[in-house]
Amino acid sequence: MDSVQTEKRVTVTYHMKTHLTDGEVKDHPEETITFVYGVERQVPTLERALEGCHVGDRKNITIPSGEIYGEHDPRLIAEIPRKGLLKQRLVQGQYYRQMKKGKLISFKVLDLLPRSVLADFNDPLAGIEVSMDLAVTAIRDASPEEIEAAREAQVKRRIGCA
Repeated sequence: MDSVQTEKRVTVTYHMKTHLTDGEVKDHPEETITFVYGVERQVPTLERALEGCHVGDRKNITIPSGEIYGEHDPRLIAEIPRKGLLKQRLVQGQYYRQMKKGKLISFKVLDLLPRSVLADFNDPLAGIEVSMDLAVTAIRDASPEEIEAAREAQVKRRIGCA
């Protein structure tokens, strides 16, 4: 019986929940992914959970925010002057976006002060963790062509082409 190991083509069906920083939990529809294990890199928690599994094995895992969207960094919260910002776009709790000198400025408005704005420059998804109920539904040897295609896709992702 095949087990999940490097260069095996693995199919996993999973049900995912995102755990937002405010305590809200968002449920997502069931999905299926297929990849060449050990070549098409997944987040470390998922890879460790799948290592050695067989078809039919089920797992429940929690993936920390640092492996997905990054940790929320309190150093990225700053009080900035209102001058130069578009007043109508400044709404507490909303994201502010504006092109300035060819660059996108984006932040979450935490508080509106008389002459300044308390702004959070973290990625909107920072601090969110994910839980997954997953099942291994198929395992087989990956063909040399599938392995090569997976390697090429990983290289393209690393250099930002995919």
